[in-house]
Amino acid sequence: MESVRCLSRAEQGLVDEVDWVDAARAEWEESTSALRKVVSAFRRRSSEDGVLVLRGFPIGVAGLPETPGAEGSVQRYATPAAVSLVLVACGLGDPGSFQAEKSGSLVQDVVPVRGREKFQGNLGSVKLTFHNENAFHACRPDYIELLCLRADHDRVAGLRTACIRAALPLLPSDIREVLFEAEFSTEAPPSFAVDMEKPVVHAILSGDRSDPDVQVDFAATSAMTARAEDALHVLDETLEEVSRTTMLLPGDMAIVDNRVAVHGRTAFRPRYDGMDRWLQRCYSFSDIRRSRDWRPGDGYVLAR
Repeated sequence: MESVRCLSRAEQGLVDEVDWVDAARAEWEESTSALRKVVSAFRRRSSEDGVLVLRGFPIGVAGLPETPGAEGSVQRYATPAAVSLVLVACGLGDPGSFQAEKSGSLVQDVVPVRGREKFQGNLGSVKLTFHNENAFHACRPDYIELLCLRADHDRVAGLRTACIRAALPLLPSDIREVLFEAEFSTEAPPSFAVDMEKPVVHAILSGDRSDPDVQVDFAATSAMTARAEDALHVLDETLEEVSRTTMLLPGDMAIVDNRVAVHGRTAFRPRYDGMDRWLQRCYSFSDIRRSRDWRPGDGYVLAR
């Protein structure tokens, strides 16, 4: 992609700078029409399974450094992979991040960290339970982009996704009704450095009852009533029933519609030898105006 080469050549091109993101948005409009059409169509209604996989992104395989191994690792420079993520984020809406998560970087590393194997988050390597990204947050991202730079050694780490569109017809009517009630609470994930006085209370399903949004994190969402406990259990089982697993190889980008799909990961065994699985992540917001009072200077980082 010529857009990737152009933005990667920017002197000290920091992907978190507002001017650089503005340049990326302009470049997106000049990018390959076929790619723009696919991304635009997914933005309108995503898909029945809530995920889109694009392949063949330039990631500079020959020049890749060792897989980062530190907690909080991010990418602030305009590498080919970072450029690709921000370009597509502009096609989906606007890139954005949270100051309380990985220091507000727009492009974040998803890598295993020694000693955090059982962590329910991007640092771990045990099975990652289904969740909406930042399910507790009022301005959670609309789309999650995951770009593979390096697969795991054994090729067993898979992106797991499940869409409420597929699960809804399988849910009994009484369960659906409970899921539309504000009888659930969700805490911030451990990776989100924020103090909450109390968990956010919410319904798991909202919006159009024939095509609702879903808001849940099975590692952080609790039921507040007995019937809600039953409904949460049934939803978990049903999402597992309709789930799919996608194996990402270098240059593959998965886009998850965070409004209608949950995601997770199968377990894998890292070796901590500099060649472990390495994804990079970027968020996109279809209506960034909703968070205007949270973004100082109308930038791309939510301060709270």
